[in-house]
Amino acid sequence: MEIRQALLEEIPEIMKIYEAARCFMAEHGNPTQWINGYPSEELVTEDCKKGELYVCVSDEEIAGVFMFTKKPDITYREIFQGKWLNEKPYGTMHRMASSGIQKGVSSFCLDWCFKQCGNVRGDTHNDNYVMQKVFEKNGFKRCGIIYVEDGTPRIAYQREN
Repeated sequence: MEIRQALLEEIPEIMKIYEAARCFMAEHGNPTQWINGYPSEELVTEDCKKGELYVCVSDEEIAGVFMFTKKPDITYREIFQGKWLNEKPYGTMHRMASSGIQKGVSSFCLDWCFKQCGNVRGDTHNDNYVMQKVFEKNGFKRCGIIYVEDGTPRIAYQREN
């Protein structure tokens, strides 16, 4: 597997992966995290144009997609019921989804993110037990609760060197 920046012409395929991920989450006890078509095609396109949308490729097929940035995340300014592991510059991973064609894609993507800066934050919905397990399996620690733009809580994770 390899990670590379997504291409604009791949957006239709990426949107199919996100649609499948929404269905997967709903079938696995998490029907409310990605609602109303989130992430939207506009958001995904914006991520791509910023150079922050990445794909994990296996045998020339997109096996996964995620957003990664080294810019501070506004929703991470305040954390409740805990604290971040450190306040050093960090990378942020969002909107990770696997196409299901290969096992281990999420772990491979998180490891790639960590190699970019050695200090990575992410978050997930309380009902997203699959992603919680993926974070914890990959050395991320629960740090507390953050609130996303729509005011709903998320479990905040961080992995540091």
